Amino acid sequence: MDLLGFALRRIGTIVPTLFAVSVLIFLLQQLLPGDPALALAGDERTPEVIEQIRQRYGFDKPLPVQYANWIGKAVLGDLGESYRTRAPVTKLIASTLPVTMELAVLAMLLALVTGIPAGVIAAVRDRRAGGTLVNVISLSGLSVPHFWLGIMMILLFSVDLGWLPASGYVPPWEDLGRNLITLIMPAIVLGTRVAAVLMRHTRSAMLEILQSDYIRTAHAKGLPQWRVVTKHALRNALVPVITLATIEFGYLLSGAVLTEQIFSIPGMGKLIVDAVFNRDYAVVQGVVLIAATLYIMMNLVGDLLYFVVSPRMRA
Repeated sequence: MDLLGFALRRIGTIVPTLFAVSVLIFLLQQLLPGDPALALAGDERTPEVIEQIRQRYGFDKPLPVQYANWIGKAVLGDLGESYRTRAPVTKLIASTLPVTMELAVLAMLLALVTGIPAGVIAAVRDRRAGGTLVNVISLSGLSVPHFWLGIMMILLFSVDLGWLPASGYVPPWEDLGRNLITLIMPAIVLGTRVAAVLMRHTRSAMLEILQSDYIRTAHAKGLPQWRVVTKHALRNALVPVITLATIEFGYLLSGAVLTEQIFSIPGMGKLIVDAVFNRDYAVVQGVVLIAATLYIMMNLVGDLLYFVVSPRMRA
């Protein structure tokens, strides 16, 4: 099977998946407490004003009609407008997505430079002190909640030591140095779990490959340990890790809600939290739909990368 055929098959499964996700997003939106028309009308609301709001935003129409109108516009790139600010939802997402993207990239870089080397060390020094320590650290990274780690880092590095700002965000085009400083702690908090996941998968893949016959042959030829590990074992172990990293990157793009809220970073996570509190349903639907689409697309990229680097998939 060639790459194009494989990609078309995967895209064929993505379309119904996105449709099902959009239906689920719309239906779950209806379960949120409160009436959006009442919230938009304000304190001095009258039945006439409420009825006008229902007609303006289509709240008086049946749910299938509301969904058809929403998804029809969404396919054309129109996600509606914010009930609060009257700003287009696409414009709000376009202004916050780059912030979330930058945070996700920094978190992924941190996860790659720490998780993969830690996984190699844990495999090479399996059942020894170094490997056990790495395993304990990775298990801690999977177990510690993001919100708790973020609060503890703020207390230590911002309140007690005063090294880093507790919250806020500075665009990179204004001050790149300040931008990186404000994102250090959020990137660590967000990348900790991903680093632990990459470490455990790298360790598992390395342990399996280090027991292979060609690795024993490389040792029998007298090759140095570092060369056997880096050139022969790690290269093959990274095949599943690369695809996993793309999927985890999709998780970072769609799962930064708590981290952005704790550090007051104006990304998509904070946007959706504020929209939920304000009952701004159009923004909630748009952000969740875009986040789900990004996650599904990263899964597609992961599948394509695995197809490219794995001879067994091509066979």
